[in-house]
Amino acid sequence: MGDPDYDVIIAGGGPAGLTAGLYTSRSRLKTTLVEKMVVGGQVATTEFVENYPGFKNGIMGTDLIQHMEEQAKRFGLEISFGEIENVNLGDNQLKLVKFGEKELSCKALIIASGTKPNELGIQGEKELKGRGVSYCATCDGPFFKELDIAVIGGGNSAVEEASFLTRYAKRVYIVHRRDKLRADKILQERAFNNEKIELVWDTVLDKIEGNQTVEAIEVRNVKTKEVSKIEVGGVFMYVGIKPNTEFLKGVLSLDERGFVITDDEMKTSAPGIFAAGDVRVKLLRQIATAVGDGATAAFAAEKYLEL
Repeated sequence: MGDPDYDVIIAGGGPAGLTAGLYTSRSRLKTTLVEKMVVGGQVATTEFVENYPGFKNGIMGTDLIQHMEEQAKRFGLEISFGEIENVNLGDNQLKLVKFGEKELSCKALIIASGTKPNELGIQGEKELKGRGVSYCATCDGPFFKELDIAVIGGGNSAVEEASFLTRYAKRVYIVHRRDKLRADKILQERAFNNEKIELVWDTVLDKIEGNQTVEAIEVRNVKTKEVSKIEVGGVFMYVGIKPNTEFLKGVLSLDERGFVITDDEMKTSAPGIFAAGDVRVKLLRQIATAVGDGATAAFAAEKYLEL
């Protein structure tokens, strides 16, 4: 096999991938980053980021990603667009990455493909997706002006986005299966103090109803088993995440949920393949930890290429 197309290919353009690209490009390694949608990953759909160090008043998610992208490109990072279909280990010296009609080879591969929202698989979810069922408040919030809407979940994303949605909605119901939220205390305080937010405790979503658009949700109290209906014009789902690793099955060791297993140097089960950010098994999935992972993976890849 001849010379590779690139020293390093990075799968995914969120904070982990962009940081890895910054480090490898700055080390004069020929690098391309492959992103299937828009650069930035979930951060690109986050209105405001206030827990990333260096911005005392916070920063818009789109602005943060623009800074990261421009900085990495300044050192020569190339960005390609397409969905990676498979990865071939070749002879362990060259890796082949196929997306669309392209197949590129590299010496080292960094997986930073991130995650996507879980779907509950309940009646009405698939049928009304894009017609009142959404997974992104900052993308779709303006479509729900003066409507009652429901947010499903109790973690950071659910509570933060519920607060954001009060800019548009008349009322926001947070439907949570437990009797207390899992979100950070500061986010909880904001929700509790927002007169537009109503908490629906100990409750799960069983069905989404509507003809052309969402009209109501059927919910069930997990303690009393009582079933009731809430009339809403939209449902925003925040019920966990799953990794974008379908293209890695049979290639790398994954855990039972499909997340990539790495060591503390971001090394995976395959030589020359590293993983960074939300896609790997880890305790905390935040921009700050993704950036650290990306830097570590890039440095580990550089050392691997020196062998």
